[in-house]
Amino acid sequence: MSEIGPVQMLTVAFGPQADYEGRVVDELVRLQEQGTIRILDLLFVLKDADSDEIVTVEQKGEALGSIVAGLLGISGSELGERLSAVQESPGSFGLSRAEIKDAAESLEPGHAAGFLMIEHVWARELKSAIRDAGGTPVAQDFLTPELVRAVEPELAALADAGATG
Repeated sequence: MSEIGPVQMLTVAFGPQADYEGRVVDELVRLQEQGTIRILDLLFVLKDADSDEIVTVEQKGEALGSIVAGLLGISGSELGERLSAVQESPGSFGLSRAEIKDAAESLEPGHAAGFLMIEHVWARELKSAIRDAGGTPVAQDFLTPELVRAVEPELAALADAGATG
C-alpha cells in the first residue's frame, strides 16, 4: 500500500437556501488540481424537516459518497457492516465514527451538510517524518476566530516579514 497523507473529515452545515455548489466546489477542484489535497469522498446529506431523518442529498460523481455513507450508517453496503465492527480505542487521536454521526444528527431540520474526506497530499512526507521520529499527534484543529483575532497583529507581522524577506 502506498503512503497516504493525513486524512481529514470536514463537515460543513448549510442552511435551507445555501448554494454549496458554486465557489466551494470550484475551490476544492482547484486545490486538488494543484496537488494540495486529494478528495477521497464527498457526500451531501439533509436532515428532513418532517421526519428528522438524515437522507442523502447528492453524491458528486459515481465513485463518491460511499465511504461517508458507510461512516454515517446510511448505507447497507459491505463497508457499513465492516465499519460497525470497528472497535475504536477510547482516547485515540482523531475523529471517531460516533462523532461523525453526531455531526449529522446535530443538523437543524431542513438543513444540509457536506461531509468532505480529504487527504492532505502536501503532508505525506511530514506525516512519515513525525512517525519515523517516534512522534504521536495529541491535538490538531483550526484555531477559533477569536484566537486568530487575538494574535492577528503578530500574524500580520510574520506575513509582512515573509513578504519582504
